[in-house]
Amino acid sequence: MIPGISLHEILAVTSVLFFIGVYGFITRKNLISVLISVELILNSTVVNFVVINKYLYPDILEGMIFAIFIIAVAAAETALAVAIIINLYRKTSSVDIKETETMKY
Repeated sequence: MIPGISLHEILAVTSVLFFIGVYGFITRKNLISVLISVELILNSTVVNFVVINKYLYPDILEGMIFAIFIIAVAAAETALAVAIIINLYRKTSSVDIKETETMKY
């Protein structure tokens, strides 16, 4: 592990990041802010996979493989979400969630 930093400290930081993301996802009214909150949630889980794998099985790379898979899925999700947000902005001239709820198709 990292000298001077325990597993509990790293898990505490990732838990804080996860709950900041959840709070942002629930309370934000802007689609870009919601997307950033989802990315915070995904990144905290990636760090948890890597740290727990390194702590339990230092010679096996399963946690790293899961982390790379999650990063790839997050990149695809971000590209798709940004494309959807751009299309919604073209139709409503706004990225607020309330504006998209009242949009006529």
